[in-house]
This record gives sequence, C-alpha cells and structure tokens, in this order.
Amino acid sequence: MAKRSLPRHVGFIPDGNRRWAVGRGLSKEHGYRFGIEPGLALFEMCRSLEIPEVSVYCFTQDNTKRPSPQIEAFRSACVDFALEISRRGAALLVMGNDKSPLFPEELRPFRVREGEGIKVNLLVNYDWEWDLSGLRDGEIRSREISRLDLVVRWGGGRRLSGFLPVQSVYTDFYVVDDYWPDFRPEHFGQALNWFKEQDQTLGG
Repeated sequence: MAKRSLPRHVGFIPDGNRRWAVGRGLSKEHGYRFGIEPGLALFEMCRSLEIPEVSVYCFTQDNTKRPSPQIEAFRSACVDFALEISRRGAALLVMGNDKSPLFPEELRPFRVREGEGIKVNLLVNYDWEWDLSGLRDGEIRSREISRLDLVVRWGGGRRLSGFLPVQSVYTDFYVVDDYWPDFRPEHFGQALNWFKEQDQTLGG
C-alpha cells in the first residue's frame, strides 16, 4: 500500500476558543482574538512547507445563532486574519453565503480568488447545505476547492461538523485535544508525521 509524504490540501478546524477563554476567567467572546496569531503562525508553517492549499473553518451559519457579542468577535477575528494573510500574499478565496447580512462586507472582494501565493480557502458564514444546494444549478458552490487529504481539528472534537463534505470524502482526520489558542507548531508536525504513516488506497 502506498504511503504519502506531505498532503497537498489540508483543512483546519480551529476549535476551543470559548472554552479556552472561560478557563482563564474571560468572557467567551474574548477567546476568538487569541486565535489570530496561532492562525498566522500556522499559515507561515504551511507556506514554508510548500503545502499548495489549505482550508480554514472560520465560522458557520449555525455559529451565527450565538449571542451577539460572540458573533461580532468571531466575525472581527475572521476579517483581521483574512486581510493579514492576503497582505502576506495568500491566494485567498472566501467561501460562504454572502447573501446574509452576517457575511463580512470587508471579505466580499475575496469571493473570487485573489493573489498568487499559497491557496487559502476561508469558510465564512458557511453551511454544507448551502454548498450542496448549488447542485440545482449544476455544481456545488465550493467547486473551486480541491479534495482534502488531511483535516486537523483542535479542541478534542471527533466530528467534521459539516466541513466541506464533498472534499472531505476520503480525508484522513487528526484530532488535537488542546484548544486552538494553545496552538504549538508541534501539533501540526505530529499531524503530518501521522499522515505519512496512513495508507492511501482511496477505496482501491
């Protein structure tokens, strides 16, 4: 059975921001801004490894049912992160329902991929049913995003939570029990080492 080296497309689910904040005596909404620097560090790590494409679960339509201070906090953190990686040269695509008032206006220009560096797909106000509903017009809405090789989730959750269901069909799934704001480079390093030991059969 074939072994793999580096994945060509990695998905990240940066979970645990609210639990991290509560554990430090902060309000839940304060956890999101502490996820920006880890995200930038991970972006630079992927770029240095020359991984061609990454996808990041920023927030879902279900997340927008949370209290308004949390909604404003994760929207703001998402915008700050997106604008910074764009400034650093990412080929950025923002994927999500931009017909909703909860879609950040600052990210609307990135509904078409901008830039020429490492491909970064940010899922913003994303919903898997919204994505698949594009089939009524012939294609899923996330058709520009390639098949995932590896998904890494922080926060201990053992579920994909609707993350790019078509692209995730054959992905390997690695869980980090630490909360996202406690990101360390070795988290991703361990995920990559684990990935290299997985068999690639794709059902064959």
